[in-house]
Amino acid sequence: MVILWLLSLGLVWLQSARQAAPTLAAVAAERDTLREEQKNLESDLTDARQQIANLGRSEEIARAANLNLQRTLSEREEEMAQLRADVSFYERLVGTSGQRRGLSVHSLEFSQGADRVWSYQVTLVQNLNRGKISRGDLTLAIEGVLDGTLDTLEWTDLKQESDSQPQPFEFRYFQQLRGNVMLPPNFQPHRVRVSLRTEGRELEQPFDWDRILTTTASAGR
Repeated sequence: MVILWLLSLGLVWLQSARQAAPTLAAVAAERDTLREEQKNLESDLTDARQQIANLGRSEEIARAANLNLQRTLSEREEEMAQLRADVSFYERLVGTSGQRRGLSVHSLEFSQGADRVWSYQVTLVQNLNRGKISRGDLTLAIEGVLDGTLDTLEWTDLKQESDSQPQPFEFRYFQQLRGNVMLPPNFQPHRVRVSLRTEGRELEQPFDWDRILTTTASAGR
C-alpha cells in the first residue's frame, strides 16, 4: 500500500511539473516583455523631458529676440524722430530765406549761473555746400570794462586755464555748442566775439551783450 501511495505521489508531481513548466516560461517571457516596455517608457519619458526643456529654452530665446527687436525698433523710431526734428530745425534756420551761406554763427545765447559762471550756447550753420562736413574749432572773447578800464577777456581768461583748448565742432548742416565761462568781479561785458577756425580760414562774428542775454541773437555789426 505504501509503495502504491508513493507511486501515486510521483505521478501527481510529474503531471504538475509538466503543467507548471509552460506556465513558468510564459511568466518569464511576460516579465521580460514588461521590463522592455518599462525601458522604452523610461526612454520616452526622458525624451519628453528633453523636449520640454528645449521648448522652454526656445520660448526664452523667442522672448529675448522679441524684446531685442522691440528695443531696436524703438531706438530707430527715436533716431528718425530726432532726424526729423533736426531737419525741421535746420529748415527753420536757413531754409526759408533761400540764401546760401558758408559757415557762420547763426545765434549766440548767454545765461547767468552761480558764482560768476555764465553758460553759453552757440548755433553754427552752413548751407552753401549741402552735404559737406564743416569742422574746426571755436573760441570766445568778451570785451567790456573792468574796474573802469576797457579790457578784453580772451578764451584762456574766460576758461581760467592757460592751456585751455578751443572747442571743436564738426557738422554737416548745423550744430549747437554749449559750455561755461567765468567772468571776474566788477567786469561789465559789452560785446562777445565768436571766432571760428576751419580749413586754414578764420572767421569772426561779434554780438552785442545786451542782445544775447534774453533772445536768440543775430550776428552783430
